[in-house]
Amino acid sequence: MKRNIYLLGGIILLLFVWSTNSLATDKIGFINMREIMQSSTEGKKAGEDLIKVAEKQQASISSMEKELKEMKDELDSQGSILTASARRDKEDAYQKKLRDHQLLVNDANEELKRRELELSQKLLPGILKIVRAIAEKEKYTLVIDIASTPVPYYAKEDDFSKKVIEEYNKSN
Repeated sequence: MKRNIYLLGGIILLLFVWSTNSLATDKIGFINMREIMQSSTEGKKAGEDLIKVAEKQQASISSMEKELKEMKDELDSQGSILTASARRDKEDAYQKKLRDHQLLVNDANEELKRRELELSQKLLPGILKIVRAIAEKEKYTLVIDIASTPVPYYAKEDDFSKKVIEEYNKSN
């Protein structure tokens, strides 16, 4: 019985020593995918295109907001002198315009989200290929994206986002 306990204790000790030795040789790298997408040459071009689309949409939204404000001011100023049916007609027109505005804003937001997703899907395969190549070359056993995974602390010297950006820009 005593012999079995010593044998079991020895096996556990060997497993512990073996597992800590294997962990010591693991190398973990970090990247910031958001930074890579935004800082790469191709990502910057796509970002500028997104900004142009957003500005165009914002112009039409602002125009509609101005019309809504004018309608509201007119309704407030003339509300006491209008007949009940005329007031109701103006309120209905205002509410319809307000719904149209909300739909326009929602559509604009959905369009921007869709374009951002398309951009990500376009850039991601090339970036991941470069991340894998660097990770294999530098013997990383694990690479963590700090933009999508909450990491309370990481060693900045193990962040190779800048290398990925440089390689990605060279490849395109």
